[in-house]
Amino acid sequence: MNLFLLSIALLALAFAGIAVKILLKKNGEFAGTCASNNPLLNKEGESCGICGARPEEKCKEKG
Repeated sequence: MNLFLLSIALLALAFAGIAVKILLKKNGEFAGTCASNNPLLNKEGESCGICGARPEEKCKEKG
């Protein structure tokens, strides 16, 4: 039972940390939202499915 309560407390702490980060960020946005710009994840060099940026370009997200 203690392990269950500890797990719930750690999950709550993680969610609270993410919420605080979103509240403190400008416009609630995370930096570098295009995962396809990561060369380790995008080995074929495809453009971002959301904003259309190529891997060598910065995210073109409107904002």
